[in-house]
Amino acid sequence: MEYNDRILSGYAENDEAVLEATIRPQSLDEYVGQNTLKDNLRIYIQAALQRNEPLDHVLLYGPPGLGKTTLAFILANEMHSKVRVASGPSISKAGDLAAILSVLEPGDVLFIDEIHRLPKVVEEVLYPAMEDFELDIMVGSDNGAGGRSVRLDLPPFTLVGATTRAGDLSAPLRDRFGIISKLDYYDHDQLSAIIRRTSRVLDVAIDEDAVIEIARRSRGTPRIANRLLRRIRDFAQVLNDGFISKQIADESLNRLHVDSLGLDEVDLRYLRGIIERFHGGPVGLEALANSISEETTTLEDVYEPYLIQIGFINRTSRGRVATEKAYEHLKIAHTASLF
Repeated sequence: MEYNDRILSGYAENDEAVLEATIRPQSLDEYVGQNTLKDNLRIYIQAALQRNEPLDHVLLYGPPGLGKTTLAFILANEMHSKVRVASGPSISKAGDLAAILSVLEPGDVLFIDEIHRLPKVVEEVLYPAMEDFELDIMVGSDNGAGGRSVRLDLPPFTLVGATTRAGDLSAPLRDRFGIISKLDYYDHDQLSAIIRRTSRVLDVAIDEDAVIEIARRSRGTPRIANRLLRRIRDFAQVLNDGFISKQIADESLNRLHVDSLGLDEVDLRYLRGIIERFHGGPVGLEALANSISEETTTLEDVYEPYLIQIGFINRTSRGRVATEKAYEHLKIAHTASLF
């Protein structure tokens, strides 16, 4: 299964961009959660505005769906500037980046999603742009041979980079960010507040017990909470005159195969793989991935962060190990490991 096809994937689906733009908060005051980060950003923004300078470059990292893109747009709004959006995979050569940088205006926010996927040759063009607001380009040749380097001045701008794999960023690139912050999973109260806000934006009637139930099964991730709310809205419209009661929420989530802790069939297959095939572990990542026919990067980026967060697996030097909580949730007797 592709992780973008999972209803519990933190990654955005192809048809979600327009809706997310509609329900996206526009200011730090509207943004729910990440309180320490928000408080710090308010200070940084106020100081930059008082000095009439662009905000320092910002790197946001953490699991998908926690609000990194939303924060980039909010930073632009708070700095009274425009935001330009790009993604690491779409910038394959230095010329692509030069085309983006050359149209920036003073104070603009350039948001690069999946910045860890920038090619090295593109990173090298980015360094002087970030440090000195200058762009080095080759002229006089298609491949650089026989050409000459020309340095162009760029307007002061703020680069906001987002990544789910901060460890994959090169040290030179990471060191050029003045503000580096990790986004954490949301607690149930914060997710409940997000669900209430989204239901108001979408004009959906919802019972408070249903709000709590959806929050409990949303894996600490706002994007998943909003996605579940939209799917449950469909069930409510057909089965309950548009009103989302706790009973409708329960029935809908059960039909979507989302259990009481927000685990789906893929998560359960992962846990059963460790417990039943490898006697609870430890098991190496590649062996586990092969046993359940998944990519190692998908396991690391998509499945494991939440399972670690709720205490169902441990990463050890010898491999992945299922915890007692995982056995209890699956109702499997815990036998001694073979290792």
